[in-house]
Amino acid sequence: MSGIYIHIPFCKQACHYCDFHFSTSLGKKEAMILALCKELELRKEEFKNEQVETIYFGGGTPSVLETIEIEQILNVVYTNYEVTKNPEITLEANPDDLTSEKLKQLNASDINRLSIGVQSFFEDDLKLMNRAHSSTQAHQSLKEATALFDNISIDLIYGMPNMTRERWKENIETALSYGVPHISSYALTVEPKTALASFIKKGKLAPLDEELAQEHFFILKERLEKKGFIGYEVSNYGKPNYFSKNNTAYWLGKIYMGIGPSAHSYDGKNRSWNVANNPKYIQALEKEKLPAEIEKLTMVDRYNEYVMTGLRTIWGVSLDRIQTEFGEDYYQYIIHQSKKHIDEGLLVVIKNVLLVTTKGNFLTDGIASDLFRITKD
Repeated sequence: MSGIYIHIPFCKQACHYCDFHFSTSLGKKEAMILALCKELELRKEEFKNEQVETIYFGGGTPSVLETIEIEQILNVVYTNYEVTKNPEITLEANPDDLTSEKLKQLNASDINRLSIGVQSFFEDDLKLMNRAHSSTQAHQSLKEATALFDNISIDLIYGMPNMTRERWKENIETALSYGVPHISSYALTVEPKTALASFIKKGKLAPLDEELAQEHFFILKERLEKKGFIGYEVSNYGKPNYFSKNNTAYWLGKIYMGIGPSAHSYDGKNRSWNVANNPKYIQALEKEKLPAEIEKLTMVDRYNEYVMTGLRTIWGVSLDRIQTEFGEDYYQYIIHQSKKHIDEGLLVVIKNVLLVTTKGNFLTDGIASDLFRITKD
C-alpha cells in the first residue's frame, strides 16, 4: 500500500510561526491546479505496481480550494492510479473556510477525513499566532463538521507565550467536548526567518519556556489517555481505529508520492523533493518536466531515518530489524548508544523492540539524534 500527498501552497495570511512553503496570493491558483494534475499524470508509472490507500491534501491551506477544484484533482488520481476500495482521503482545513455550505459540499465529495487547524480556542492566542480564523469560527466549524463527518482531527499548539497550565487544560477539554476521535498537538517552535523569531529577537515576546512546554505535553498525554486516546506517535493521539493512516505510513517507512511545490517523495531507496517555488513549479509542468531533485539514500541515511521515526511511535525500533537489515555493526552500535538512556529510564527494550518511556517522551528527538550514525557509507 502507498499514499499520495498533495501540497496546496496557498494561505490567506502568514501565521507568525510557520516556515512551510506557501503564497498568500491566489492569483495563480488555476494554473497551480493544472500543474498538480499534470504532475500526477506524468508520475503515474512510479505507482504502476502500487495501490493507493491514502490521499492527503496538505499545505498551506487546502481548504482555500473550491470543492469542485478538489474533485478535479481527485478525478485525476482515480483516472491514473489504482485506488483501494475505501481510501482515507484527508483535507487539512482552517475553521474560517468551513462554512455550512462548504462542509455540505465536502461531505458530498470523496473527502472522508478532516484535519482542522484550530490551534487554540482563545482569541488572544489566535491573534498572537496571526491565525485567519476567530475563536467563534473554531467552535462553529467543529459544531457543524462533527454533525457531518465521523473522522475528524483537531490541531492544537502548546507552549505558547503566556499560556498557563489552566488555559492549556481548558483548550484540551474544549477539544474533547466535540467528541473528535483524533488530536494532533505540537509544541510551538521558533523557526528562523519567521515573524515569531523576529518578535522574540526584538524583545516583543519572551523566549519560549521549554519547561512549561514539557508540562503542557504531559498534561495532554495524561488527559487524552484517560479519555481512551492512544498516543501512537509523539504528537498524535487517536481513538482505536482512528489513527491517521497517512501519517502512520510515513512513520512505518511505506512509500509515498509528494505532489506540488516543495513536496517530498520516498520510494524506499530514494528521496526526492520538488522545487519550493510556485512560478518555477508551474512553468516546469507546463513544459511537462518534473521539477524535482533526487537523493539516493545511504545505509546510514536509512538507519537514521528508521531510528528517528520508530522512536516517535508506539511501534518503536525493532532491534531484530536493525540486525537483519543493517547488519551486526549497526546492531552493536545502537545497543551501545542506547545503554545510557536505558539506565536513565528514558528508553526500554520490550520483546527486542527499543521504545521511549513516558519519562523520555518529550525528549524523543534528542534521544534519537544520540543514536544516529554520523559516518557515511
